[in-house]
Parts: sequence; C-alpha cells; structure tokens
Amino acid sequence: MIRVMIADDHTMMRDGLRQILEETSDISVVDEARDGPETIRKVRQNDYDVVVLDIAMPGGDGLNVLRAVKQEKPSQPVLILSMYPEDQFAVRLLRAGAAGYLTKASAAEDLVTAIRRVFLGGTYVTPALAEKLASGLAWSPDRPPHELLSDREYEVLRLFAAGKSVGEIAAELSLSVKTVSTYRTRLLAKLRLKNNAELIRYAVTQALI
Repeated sequence: MIRVMIADDHTMMRDGLRQILEETSDISVVDEARDGPETIRKVRQNDYDVVVLDIAMPGGDGLNVLRAVKQEKPSQPVLILSMYPEDQFAVRLLRAGAAGYLTKASAAEDLVTAIRRVFLGGTYVTPALAEKLASGLAWSPDRPPHELLSDREYEVLRLFAAGKSVGEIAAELSLSVKTVSTYRTRLLAKLRLKNNAELIRYAVTQALI
C-alpha cells in the first residue's frame, strides 16, 4: 500500500483527492496538511511514501516548502500538484528536488499514475514537458527572462508582484531590508524594467501570480 500525505490549503481539494485515491486498491491517504509549516512538521515527524504538495499554500512559498521537505528527508518523493501551468514552474521545481509535476486540470488517472511512478523511484512529467526537457528547449537562451533568475530572485519577484513591500519581504524571507533592495535592483536590471509597477505587470503578463 502506497501511503500518501496530501498538502493543500483547500478542504474541498483535499477531500476530492482523497476520494480519487481511495478508489484505488494500492494507494491510501494517511495524512493531510493545510499549510507550509504543517507540511514540514509532519514530514519531520512521520514517514510517507509520497507527499502530494500544492505550491500555493499559506505559510511559505511552495519552492521553500519543497526545499525544507527535501532537507528534512532527502529521499522523500514529492509530487507537485498545482494550478499553475507547468511551463511556468515545473522545471524550477524539478531542479529543487520534486519527483513530478501535475496541474490540477489533469485527469484523475494521471494523478494515480504519477503517484505510482514516483513511489517506484521514477519521475513524472507530461509528454509535452518531457519533450521540452529532452530537446533542451527548457534551457534555451531564448526562454523568458524570469527563467534565468536564481531561485531567490524568482521568489522575491513573486513577492513584489503580490504587492509586498521591501520590509514585508525582508521579514518573510528573514533577510535584511538592504539585501531585499539589492535583489530588487538585480530584478529590474535582469528583466529590463524600471519600477515595482512594471515588475507587477511583468509577473501578471507571465502568469507568475
């Protein structure tokens, strides 16, 4: 039996996923988490065969939650289930240690297949993403500018785009105000933008928030 924890802040989503998975003969949902800190704490305290993780939960950016889970248990398979398109986040999350990436628009049978595959030590991606990875398009110099950002720069970009101030971002990421200001300067330069308004517009246009 594959023991699964579902980490998602929406009760209806957790209930729906549980119903799908409990119709199988080899998968059991043994635990749930509603936010980032609870996910990390439960992974630290318990053993799961697969963690199904949403990347847009309260209490921490999904990339940081994934990193923390992998730091606690490097061998823990984590399957990302997100509402965001795979072309915006999948490669970055796979690089951070995710075992697979699925959008919430995927069919129920895709979820079951993905859980079984990552449980056995494989990686699950859609055929479209696999083709990109195989052909090297995901790493092309012509990809959008935000894909060239470091993980921390990308995280700061998304927080600015969400309307956070420099002080709020500093507090959330445990950085100094000066460091966050430096990241902002780098972002403007790398994305060839002039101010926060243009950062927000860029993030919205690229579907990053």
